[in-house]
Order: sequence, then C-alpha cells, then structure tokens
Amino acid sequence: MKQQGVHPEDAEGTSDSSSRPGSGKGEKSGPSGPDARGATAADPGDVAHIDEVEGDEPLLPARVHRPSDLMRLLVGVLAVAVLLAVAAFAHGTTSGLEQDITKGTGQAPDLLIKVAGLASSIAILLVPVAFAVERLIKRDGLRIADGVLAAVLAHGVTLATDLWVAKAAPHSIQDALTQPSPGDVHALTDPVHGYLAPVIAYMTAVGMSRRPRWRAVLWIVLLLDAFSMLVTGYTTPFSIILTVLIGWTVAYGTLYAVGSPNVRPTGRTLMAGLRHVGFRPVTAAREEAQTDTAETGDRGRRYFVTLEDGRPLDVTVVDREQQAQGFFYRAWRNLTLRGFATRSSLPSLRQALEQEALLAYAAIAAGANAPKLIATSELGPDAVMLVYEHTGGRTLDSLSDDEITDDLLRDTWQQVRALQSRRIAHRRLVGDAILVDRSGTVILTELRIGEIAAGDLLLRMDISQLLVTLGLRVGAERSVASAVDVLGPDAVADCLPMLQPIALSRSTRATLRRLARERAQREREAVLEASRQAKAARSEAGTDTESASAKPDKKAVRAEQRAEKRALDDALEEAREEDLLTLIRHAVLRIRPQAPVEPARLERVRPRTLISFIAGAIGAYFLLTQLTHIEFGPLIANAQWGWVAAAVLFSAASYVAAAMALLGFVPERVPFVRTVAAQVAGSFVKIVAPAAVGGVALNTRFLQRAGVRPGLAVASVGASQLFGLGCHILMLLSFGYLTGTEKTPSLSPSRTVIAGLLTVAVLVLVMTSVPFLRKFVVTRVRSLFAGVVPRMLDVLQRPQKLVTGIGGMLLLTACFVMCLDASIRAFGDDSTSISIASVAVVFLAGNALGSAAPTPGGVGAVEATLTVGLIAVGLPKEVAAPAVLLFRLLTLWLPVLPGWLAFNHLSRKAAL
Repeated sequence: MKQQGVHPEDAEGTSDSSSRPGSGKGEKSGPSGPDARGATAADPGDVAHIDEVEGDEPLLPARVHRPSDLMRLLVGVLAVAVLLAVAAFAHGTTSGLEQDITKGTGQAPDLLIKVAGLASSIAILLVPVAFAVERLIKRDGLRIADGVLAAVLAHGVTLATDLWVAKAAPHSIQDALTQPSPGDVHALTDPVHGYLAPVIAYMTAVGMSRRPRWRAVLWIVLLLDAFSMLVTGYTTPFSIILTVLIGWTVAYGTLYAVGSPNVRPTGRTLMAGLRHVGFRPVTAAREEAQTDTAETGDRGRRYFVTLEDGRPLDVTVVDREQQAQGFFYRAWRNLTLRGFATRSSLPSLRQALEQEALLAYAAIAAGANAPKLIATSELGPDAVMLVYEHTGGRTLDSLSDDEITDDLLRDTWQQVRALQSRRIAHRRLVGDAILVDRSGTVILTELRIGEIAAGDLLLRMDISQLLVTLGLRVGAERSVASAVDVLGPDAVADCLPMLQPIALSRSTRATLRRLARERAQREREAVLEASRQAKAARSEAGTDTESASAKPDKKAVRAEQRAEKRALDDALEEAREEDLLTLIRHAVLRIRPQAPVEPARLERVRPRTLISFIAGAIGAYFLLTQLTHIEFGPLIANAQWGWVAAAVLFSAASYVAAAMALLGFVPERVPFVRTVAAQVAGSFVKIVAPAAVGGVALNTRFLQRAGVRPGLAVASVGASQLFGLGCHILMLLSFGYLTGTEKTPSLSPSRTVIAGLLTVAVLVLVMTSVPFLRKFVVTRVRSLFAGVVPRMLDVLQRPQKLVTGIGGMLLLTACFVMCLDASIRAFGDDSTSISIASVAVVFLAGNALGSAAPTPGGVGAVEATLTVGLIAVGLPKEVAAPAVLLFRLLTLWLPVLPGWLAFNHLSRKAAL
C-alpha cells in the first residue's frame, strides 16, 4: 500500500472560494450513475486537463460550525462549574492544597524566580504577536481575527468573574481564588488573571495547538508565568486553573459561534495528493452527494478519478468537519448501549484511516467481495484520502424489485457468511452499503465502522440488520428463506433476540417508524369506514321503523349498538397489520419453533432513566440543603402524634376519592371495591413510572379488564384527566386569590398571583406562536383526549355519575390538602400555623410540578417545591422540611407495599 503525505502548504488556502473548482460559471456537473462509474480513462496525451475537477462543490462555505467545538465548550463550562463547586464545598481541601504548593514552591531559588518572571512577562506578549505576523504573511488573517475576538471576550469574562467573586460569591470561593496581595495586605489578588486568560483564548482560537513548535513555546511561557505568580504570592492554584478554563472555554465558544475557517480540501487538492502517491490523474468527478445524516455524514466525499493510463479509481476524502458529523448521536449510543456502540465517538483522522484500511484488507482476506484499497494519504493536517480500485455498479436501494432475485439474495448472504467466518462485523448492512456490479456480483462497501475479532453479539446483530434490510425490499418470507439457505436455521434463529429497533441502524429505524404510521393510518381509515357503514345501516333501519309507525324497542336499540361495536372491532381486527419485525420472527419460528424470542437487553441506560436520575439529583440537592441545619431528634420528640394519625387517615381516604373520580366518568358498571384496590395498586406503579404516565396506563388497563372496550376505556380515563386538569387550575386560581386577600383589606389579589398569571399567559402565547411547540402540544393533547367528547356526552346523560366524578376530584384534593396541613400541625404550633388556603396553593403547585417532572412519583421535584413553597408563605424552615417529609412518606413511600400487594392480587384475578 502506498502511503505518503501531501505537504501542508499544498492544501494551504483551500478555504479561499476564488481558488475552488466549480465556483466559476459554466462548470460542468459531474457524471453520476453506472455510466460515470464505468467510464474509461481519458487520452493520456490530454495533459491540459490534468487539474480538471468535475462535479466539485460550486462554493464551499467559508466557515463551518463544528460539533467538536460545541462539545469542548460544554466540557469547559462543566469544568468551571465543578471547580467552583469544589472551591465552595471543599474549603479544607483547597486550603491544604494551597499550603502544600506554597511550601513546595517557597524553596525555589530567588534568582530563578526573578528570571522566570521577567522572561515570561516579555515572552507572553511576544509569542502571540510573532505567530500573528507569521499567519499574516501566509494570508491567514481570518484566524488572527478569530483569536483577537476570543481574547476580547475572554477579557470581558474575566472582568465579570472578578466582579462576581468580589461582590456576590460565597466566602469559601473568595478564599480559594484570592489571597492578600504581597504588596498591600489590605488588598486581595485578582481571582482571574486579566491578561493570561485572553492569551490562552487567543492561542486556542488561532489554532496554535496544530503547530507543535509554536504550541510548545507558548505553553512553556505560560507555565513559567504561572510558576512565578504562584511563588511570589500573587495568585492561588485554583485561580490559575480557573483562568486556563475560562480562556479555553471562551475560545471554543467563539469558534462555534462565528464558525471556523473551512479547511476542507477541494478537488484540486485531491489531484495534488494523488500525484504525491504516484498516480497520474486526468479528471476527478465528484459523485452525487446524498443527504448527510448523523449516521452517514462521516463517510466522506467520493470521487471517480480517471488516470492517464490504467483503470480508473474510486477515492474517498474524509476531513475533520465530516468526521465530526453525528458526534452527539454516536456519543449517546456509546453512553446508553451495551458493548456494541462505536468505540470512539470522535476518533482522530489517523485512527479513522487505519480502521477503514484494516477492515478493507481483512474483508478481502476473508474471501468477501469488498473494494480493494491500494493507497492512502494525508491531505494536509485536516483531511485524509483512501484510494480504491474502481468498482462499478448500483446499490441495493437503487435496484427495482424485479431485479432483486433469489440468487442475488443468496450472494449477499454468502458475503456476510465470509465475513463472519473470520469474526468480522460489518455494523451497517443497509441498502446503500450493498453494491451490485454489472455481472450481478454483490460487493459489500461502507466497512469503516466495522470491527474485527467481533463478539457474538455484533455478528448476530449483522444478521438481524440484513434480515430487516432485505425484508423491507422483498418481504419477510424471502428474506428469512435466503438467510436460512446460506447460514442455516440455527444461525438465523439465534439472531431473534437482536431483532429489535434499538439494534438496527438509524435509517432502518426511521423507515420502520414511517411504515408504522402508514399502517396506523390505514387502520383508522378502515374503522372510520366501518363506523360510517354502521351508522348508515342504523339510519336506514330507523327510517323503516318510523315508516312502520312503531315505537323503538330498547332491546332492539341495545342490540343494534352491540352489533355496531362488533362491526368496529371486526373492522379493526381485519385492518390490523403486523410489522416487519413480527413477520420475520414468525417466519423464523415456523422453521425453528424452539428459537429464543425474548429480546436481549441492549440498553445500558434508557433516556427516561437518565432524565429521572438528573431531575431526582437536583431535587434531592435542594431538599438536602433545607435539611442540613435541622435537628430532627428534638423535633420528632416534640411531634404531636394525634395530627400524625389524622394525616394517615386523610392519606387513606384519598384512595376512595380517587376511585370516585374515575368511576364518575365510566357509564358501565365497575366494582367499587376493586376500583379502590386499583388506586392502591397505582401507588406502586407510580414509583416505577412518571406520575402522569403510570396512573393513566394502570386505570386504562383496569377498565379494559373490567369489560370496558379499549377505546371507551381510554376515553373515560382521558375525560377524568381533562376534568381533573380543569378543576386543578380553577382551585389553584381560587386559593391563590384568597391567599392574596388574606393580609389586605381590599379584594385585590397579591402581586405574586398576578405575576403567576402573567407567566402562564406568556407561556401560552409562546406555545401558540411557535409552530413546532404548537404542533407538539396539539398532537399530545389530541392523542390523550381522543374520543373524550363522545364519552362525556354519555356521562352527561347520567347526572349522578357526573356528580360522583367531580365530587371525587374535589374530595381527592381536599384529602391531600388536609394531609399536608395535618403534617404541618404535627411539627408546629399555633404561632407557626398557616391558613388552609396557603397550604392548598402550595400543594396544588407542587402536585402540578410533580406530574410534569420526569421522575417516578415526582421524586425530588415535589419535595423541593413543597418545601420552598411552605417557606415562601411564612412557615419556618424547621417545620416545613419535616412536614413535607412526613407528607411524602404517607402519600408516596408507605403505600408502596400495600400497592404491590394490591397489584399482585388484581393481576392474579385477571383485573390488571
């Protein structure tokens, strides 16, 4: 393999749009399709077009926003936050560290300190200026402008930080970042160095890190300056670290905001690189660009290159910008998936080149058909190229259904079998990675993210991915049959646990979601058509009855309604289609009935779990800050146990009220005692799921098991939720108004209530004015309350049911408010009591936040909100914190065991 590098100066200035091919008028678009890939070499004597590039970008953007810069910005902000947290809460550690460093540096010779200080003071200004002059000589003024902007912003941030530390920061942070100045004991040193942070921001923004000599010189100067400042007592270790972090963070924030100069190599740079590795190119035609996604955007730009002599070439060029595409998606996969995500979210260009070269050689050595790699090279410091022998053909996605024959399917599986015989995982067996040449031979491309010495998990995932890829084109039966024919039934059956969306490629998951939406739409249309036919038939029957002048029979009406329901159920059953993954499972199970079907656990952490953990940690932090100064021993000893018993009774009564609130919107007969048991079971369910999700799912399931049709069960729960939301808002406004008038003789509400109403109004206006938010809210509300209006018409015909439902909601809120009030009275006295209206406002606000929080049961969010709310309305912190803990203990944690027993009992009785 030939491997050489293009001298950086050959790629210098490639971001200048005036030198880019394709920017002029009349530029030809490159050939595409099989004719282009199969073109013959140009006339060897045609040297006049040796730098001709067809189909290159018309005009590359002068600047690009790199995800890697954003990631470094976020890391820098996090590092600053961690440093300040350590300085704030680990005062003893910071003091000991400063003493140790002062003691160690105090032994340095005086002459060395003076020489280091003088040299660093001069060099710290001269080195950046010298680098700027060198860049200006090479006409790279944009980088210098970026560096100056970053330095100015860093200086502003240092001034703001100095002001914050001096005026508002906790004393522990002040002690960690400052110390008495050696020249004036009454003055303090600067928390952040006003000149050091801008220099660091400048050197980072101009890209000195990519030039080793300049980088080494500048870091030596910075270390000497920091050493001299530290020894002479003009700074602290934490101040130096904070200065470096601020400069580094501001630099990457500036680069991401204004964009980095685009150093992507153009086609002419590619031609120069090919000559450096011994080829004599004539033309380079850029292949048609496909839509870049987070999964495919890092595959590089591809060129079809003709030579003066010999076969044409396929060349792939990868630069840093393309490589950074999809970084956050890959990082998320690495975080959440077990053992089969990409090993590095952002590998270096050298690592990417070596990985793809290794996979190309390994695939051919295994006997699989893969593009033959014949040369690699660097194109300057920011790009690499890989040169392959030309392979003409079309991708599987571009073939028509008639062209995908059984022989083609078997050939595809044979290539996969060759890879798996040598433990090579392809990792992306989708339609555009399978190439079919003119003779019908299958060639596997896109080996970049593959893996050698792969484990069984990755190999089985390759099989499941290809089953789905082929199934999307030829159906589940043919896909499974061709796989069994080549791999054998056992190998195919072993992949069933991997047959789940999370194990498939991103493009495949998107296709499956689109097909699912289309199936759901067809099912809805079928049900609506059946409903229209049933209504038309019933109206005709009603017309015949009226013409016969006969009174309608109630039994006949009920029979017609039951027949209509059966017709809707039959129409839904007939229209229901199984998804592709289910069809593949059934096809495999018909061959191997004993095959494992339980999906493997592939997720290390789910998004909901991560969000719940973060929200719970934040809530726990705020709660613990309220508890640190409370002495619980005397508080519990003086607790009034009579009020504790009252709180227990109010908590138990809430389950009866919840059952009333649900049954009031269910016209069908449902056992009341069993409904109460279901609400008790809900106290167990809401611990393992968010409150707004777990309760809805459990009640819907309970009503279905009680004989209520699925659609009506969902509508009943939706109606209950809708009325509950309305009652909640009305009570919050009412009690808030009463709270505002308690301490004033007039009936005008408090400023807090007015501010709250204005905030809600602003949020509503924002949601209605932003199309994305408006569509999101409307879709969620429509899906939650679909069918509620017809269900409410049924309930309105039974006033007793409606009174039961609304009364249950009011009673449920009253039970919780009285439970919280009893918890407050259990730890307080008459001098610390607050009004019921204030307690109600605090509870309603906390309950709303708990329902919106992603944590199970609103853990963390509810406790923090209730505690802060009670303190805000005048309750002492020493009473508010234990009262909230008692309230949550009675309403959330103690009912878990009875809820688990009720859940198991109802499950055994087939009621859940």
